[in-house]
Amino acid sequence: MLKSNSLNTSRFDWVLIVSVLFLITVGLSAIYSVDLSSGSTGLILFKKQSIALVLGLILLFLASFSQHTFFRSTAKWWYLVAIIFLFLVLFFGQKIRGTTGWFVFGGFSFQPVEFAKIGLILMLAYIISRFGRRFERPLFFFGTGAVTLIMIVLIMLQPDLGSAAIIGIIWFGLMMLVGARKLYLRMLVGLGILCSILAWFFLLQDYQKDRIVTFINPNKDRLGAGYNVSQSIIAVGSGQVLGRGLGYGSQSQLRFLPETQTDFIFSVIGEELGLVGVLVLLVLYAIILWRILLIIKNNTNDFASIVASGTFILFFSQFIINVGASIGLLPVTGVTLPFVSYGGSSLIINLLLVGILESMARRKN
Repeated sequence: MLKSNSLNTSRFDWVLIVSVLFLITVGLSAIYSVDLSSGSTGLILFKKQSIALVLGLILLFLASFSQHTFFRSTAKWWYLVAIIFLFLVLFFGQKIRGTTGWFVFGGFSFQPVEFAKIGLILMLAYIISRFGRRFERPLFFFGTGAVTLIMIVLIMLQPDLGSAAIIGIIWFGLMMLVGARKLYLRMLVGLGILCSILAWFFLLQDYQKDRIVTFINPNKDRLGAGYNVSQSIIAVGSGQVLGRGLGYGSQSQLRFLPETQTDFIFSVIGEELGLVGVLVLLVLYAIILWRILLIIKNNTNDFASIVASGTFILFFSQFIINVGASIGLLPVTGVTLPFVSYGGSSLIINLLLVGILESMARRKN
């Protein structure tokens, strides 16, 4: 896995790493502000996120120093472990906000669906790299679809609509990228519409239906189902150019805005750091996505390129869904903002993915 001559940090993509660290700093600042609003003197959320950051950085550098072939040779195991975790959490997990998706150990928790994202990316990259660019074959499309569907079903049983959507987006995005047959993609869209109709009547919980109805008509129930989105839009708009100041946002500090540390962390930044803070956030995400695109462009290894592509799709889709929900353009699905929202599992896995990207980039260098 590691070689002594590979322990050379001069070949790191430091632009990517530094951008990620700055983004995490913005997130920690917002989480610190949320902790202040809770009235707790212990800053529990901030401390837990800081611990996750340390663990994530350790994994980042371990993965960075690893040979890129290690991840290809163990891709099946990453996927298998992810499936086992998703299965076990249904029976031994703790229910939080209506979703049975966390293993809780003492004061800390682990969300298997975050590990599932990296397991799926590695597994799909392994399968795609083994098919020798024969992506028009039915076995390729339906085989990778079955691998993904297993995860989606287990995640929906929790139920976690947002994470299931992200898993599906990763697969669909990669299928479009590698050039799977358009006929199959059209069939899938039709099947997706049918499944959405069935899910509405037989699978979705009432609160999930309320989120979708609120997205279609935000003014229908501004004090009920539409309350969160309405308060989020108010928070973002009230920040104006320079913001109200860290810890001085009325919507977040007075608890008008719920789930400020996860679903609506962008709204906290918009209110307290203003347009300037939002622009800094956008620039950092743009730099990170740009560096990932360079890894894709400069790498001739199919496995490495697909891993980087899957990671790009993951980060980009989560960013769009979270920010879109915060400003009322998309329904609220519980998808967090990468590197910014509170969540130890998410932060650790995202940093591990950055480490894997570094390993792929160092292969080129």
